[in-house]
Amino acid sequence: MPKKSLVALAGALAAATLLAGCGGDANAGAGGPKLALDAALPTEVPDGVKIVVGDPTTEKALKLSGQLGKVDKFVQFANLSGGPQTTEAFRAKALDVGSVAEIPPIHATWTGLQVKIVASKFRQDALNHPIYELGIAPGVQVKTLPDLKGKKVAFSPGQAQGALVLKVLKKAGLTKEDVKLVELPSTGDVYSSALSAKQVDVAPIGGVQIKRYLSKYGKDGAATIRHGIRDDAGHLYVATESLEDAGKAAAIRAYVAAWGVAQDWTDKHPKEWIDGYYVKDQGLTAADGQWLVDNAGHPDISGDWSAAIERQQETIELLAQETGNDVIQAKDLYDLRFQSVAPDAIKAAGAGAAK
Repeated sequence: MPKKSLVALAGALAAATLLAGCGGDANAGAGGPKLALDAALPTEVPDGVKIVVGDPTTEKALKLSGQLGKVDKFVQFANLSGGPQTTEAFRAKALDVGSVAEIPPIHATWTGLQVKIVASKFRQDALNHPIYELGIAPGVQVKTLPDLKGKKVAFSPGQAQGALVLKVLKKAGLTKEDVKLVELPSTGDVYSSALSAKQVDVAPIGGVQIKRYLSKYGKDGAATIRHGIRDDAGHLYVATESLEDAGKAAAIRAYVAAWGVAQDWTDKHPKEWIDGYYVKDQGLTAADGQWLVDNAGHPDISGDWSAAIERQQETIELLAQETGNDVIQAKDLYDLRFQSVAPDAIKAAGAGAAK
């Protein structure tokens, strides 16, 4: 069996295993009235409707904020997130909503899946609060982006880190032929380990891995540099067929509203979020949690997606050029009926709290 087929099969089996453990079944609660994709979103969730959501971070935020009761009647959470897992779960018809970065909706579409983005979150002052920095292996001299020429660079096709590498090369005036791309999965601390072992010279690392990498290997000459590119997109995307079920569409709308309130709550309650999520749920130290909160800045959940769509189109055109896929239209990936759902919910929650 070809290597790519084996990888796809492994991803599908992993997703299926995770969903089986969570009892996820996106067919449960289906069968509601047909809804056109340009029809107004229904606002009442019928009894018996269920949607399966892969968004474990928001699940915790809803619990900590006391908001879970608003959606738990119709939301079943699956403990999965990220592009490969959610794409395979969509393909298996075992998921309705996934939480991902910028790239998975693009690649899902290229593989024949029909998906739509229904919520988007960015970071205020995004260039000063990047998700990723370029980790530099001990002893490797990379001070600026053009210094990447001739270096071994970790690369994960189809994921945010892989797209970032391509964007960085373009910004530096380099091509893939100017570096050696080393394909590695970007999960966990794989990239940090590859850097420390000098398997690669450069790798995009994010979150607390930045802090830990520098703390552990900085004395040996390890470093990170900023790439100066926006990498802050975070989306909820859904299987289009779920939006064509009126009951599920109403449930997805309600979940997006709760999602928005949860993002706002974590921003306004950093101490509770650090203790309840980073420390008690993720097993990090309070110092690591504080570092993550400080470096993330504040969320930007806008009711106008036009700038996001423009940036997404630039990404699509770059990836299409590098991968040989057809250029698709970013605007077709977004369901604009949801554009104001999350920000309106945040405003309503704030107005209610002020009374």
